[in-house]
Amino acid sequence: MSGEVQLIEVSYEESGARLDKWFKRRYAGVTQGQVEKFLRTGQIRVDGARAKANTRLEEGQMVRVPPLPTKEDLDKAKEKRAKTVSAKDAAFIRDMLIYEDDDIIALNKPMGLAVQGGTNTNRHIDGMLDALMKGEHRPRLVHRLDRDTSGVLLIAKHPRAASELGDMFRDRTLKKVYWAVCAGVPHPIRGQIRSWMVKGTEGADKERMVPAVQSDKGSQHAITEYSVISTAGQKAAWMALSPLTGRTHQLRFHMEEIKNAIIGDPKYPGRREPLNGLADGLHLHARALVIPRKNGKDLTLTAPLPPHMKQTFKTLGFLLEEAGKDPWEPFE
Repeated sequence: MSGEVQLIEVSYEESGARLDKWFKRRYAGVTQGQVEKFLRTGQIRVDGARAKANTRLEEGQMVRVPPLPTKEDLDKAKEKRAKTVSAKDAAFIRDMLIYEDDDIIALNKPMGLAVQGGTNTNRHIDGMLDALMKGEHRPRLVHRLDRDTSGVLLIAKHPRAASELGDMFRDRTLKKVYWAVCAGVPHPIRGQIRSWMVKGTEGADKERMVPAVQSDKGSQHAITEYSVISTAGQKAAWMALSPLTGRTHQLRFHMEEIKNAIIGDPKYPGRREPLNGLADGLHLHARALVIPRKNGKDLTLTAPLPPHMKQTFKTLGFLLEEAGKDPWEPFE
């Protein structure tokens, strides 16, 4: 343990982070309870003043840090944490990488892999992120994809990036484009779906969203833009979907609502006869994210189709060039 009080300047990369999270990231092994105690007793201060756990830090501020574990202790803790990722999983998550810069990492998440842990879920993206850590900050998730949805998953490399990307997702300044193969063909072939939805409370509905009205407790308004890119007669449609809100299962719920359920969806199967000869698995893919940049051109990240959707595209005769070069083109 270090016996000295330290004054640490907040870097650009750390600005926007909550004080408690900043502290625990810098000092591995310090618990939330310890941080709260340091704050209550005034041992942690920001620019000489008392602060709260949820205080947002700004570049250039000075944080008073009481005596804590030494750098050697912290390095040992970081090394121990990195070893929790097996060599196999480390190689696996690196193979998913489709883009990286100083601020972000973009992965092409495969179908069937959870983003975070939960009941009976021990292997997930979040548990592998230490394998992508290069500096002092552990990469962190800034959004989610359903387990069976493939495609672009964005990771922040430091707290500043996480804060800025989080704001973009909340403010809907990021453009999100999904591709789906759906049963039947929607009419009209381009439009907007608006509805109220709420999490089910009984039986199988506990695992899915169900229709609601505005006055229902817990109801959420959801809006989705859609456009048909190509069709296989009237049996199936390749569609571009863009959620203007970020509700749980929103795209899957909406496509079932308009009677064009996404093929391979066990939770929202719709009532149409299943199509024979198509690949198994949910046919929903996070194709692209368009990220606004303060200086320069927007950054467009795209993820190639997963194997099961490639097979279905081949079976139904869909050609990638039908979508155009710009992922947003089907909506224009």
